[in-house]
Amino acid sequence: MVNKEKKIYYGWYIVGLGALIYFFSGPGQTYSVSVFIDYYIEKFGWSRTVISSFYSIATLISGFSLPFIGNLIDSKGHRKSTIAVSILFSITCLWMSMISASWMILIGFIFIRLFGQGSMTLISSVLIPQWFIKKRGRALSIMSLGGVLGAAAIPPINSFLIESRGLTFAWMFWAAALIFIMLPAAILFIRNRPEDIGLLPDGVESVENVAEPGDIQTQDKIDFSWTLEEAKTTRAFWFMLFCMGVPSLINTGITFHMISIVGEKGYDPLFGAYVLSITALSQIPSNFLAGFVVEKVRVNIVKGINYIVFGLAMVLMVFAQGKIPLIIYGVVMGVSVAFDAVSTNVLWSDYYGREHLGKIRGLTMTVMVIGSALGPLPFGAAFDYFQSYTQILLILLILPLLASWASFVSPAPDYNEEMDKS
Repeated sequence: MVNKEKKIYYGWYIVGLGALIYFFSGPGQTYSVSVFIDYYIEKFGWSRTVISSFYSIATLISGFSLPFIGNLIDSKGHRKSTIAVSILFSITCLWMSMISASWMILIGFIFIRLFGQGSMTLISSVLIPQWFIKKRGRALSIMSLGGVLGAAAIPPINSFLIESRGLTFAWMFWAAALIFIMLPAAILFIRNRPEDIGLLPDGVESVENVAEPGDIQTQDKIDFSWTLEEAKTTRAFWFMLFCMGVPSLINTGITFHMISIVGEKGYDPLFGAYVLSITALSQIPSNFLAGFVVEKVRVNIVKGINYIVFGLAMVLMVFAQGKIPLIIYGVVMGVSVAFDAVSTNVLWSDYYGREHLGKIRGLTMTVMVIGSALGPLPFGAAFDYFQSYTQILLILLILPLLASWASFVSPAPDYNEEMDKS
């Protein structure tokens, strides 16, 4: 009797590639760029205000460009998109290695935010849902680890490279890594959809075994997709779009001012960095937990509960008066960030299908990026006015509460029902 060994479903290799893409978004993320800022100020004598303003402008410009990137992903495919973005991002890193004037850093910021923080993140978030439906939650949770590892590894790598070899070499290192690691991986291994190589999502053998997006309790047809214009006709689209901006705005503001926030409570910058590390480390186990939870519980319920947890983290930050409460804040915020990331990636593909996901996610990520760009401003203004962060944290607490309500009342829309209305 011949024992036929079952092959590993190719989608799991795609998950690994998605994690690699997410990792390589890192050189364009704030946690990476922030390491370079003080060196630029010291080397060129530029003011922190000028560089911060350039960074916010660049983030906004890249955010408004993401719907165009999403449309390209849908039309050209994930493989070609990853190849193109890897090359362009590498060229941008080379540009950053040659910075000698303030206008050059503005242009560089625009493109590292567009190709790194924007495009690489977008590609990874829309590639995985093409390959999984029933197991989408756990697949996206594993993919998200690429971002967590990037946040943990890239800042110390940057710091070491700058101290040992200088700014120029540090950017050239990432340019080379994109060309010699990310680019070959994209060329050799990325496939756009399981159907392209004769497979079905989740590795099942028949359509009857695939759950329909938006309804994890039933098994129905596989190709169920809304266009962006059709998605815009649903209340859930606009309510969830609002929800996307809430953690981006608040969490970016808290992270950006974390050293100052803990300083207000009597602790040094090292402890502020420690709290941020606790937040990042808490995301690792939480990612796996979130992946399994969103496969068992409807994603809007998961998000609704998670926004309450997010609000609880804000309350902890307001009233924390010792190291232990601040560490607890870091853990709670890490759990919330992990559940938000996984549930967000699952939500849009579950609600609106796979075919037009790039265009839909491009628009939703624009809202997230705008929130990220604007987040530090209200915190800074409030501190200048009140000499404290307590007031702004309590004022902004209304946002996660509203997002929680919006999530609870926004289950996945029914395509036929919505089309009958219109």
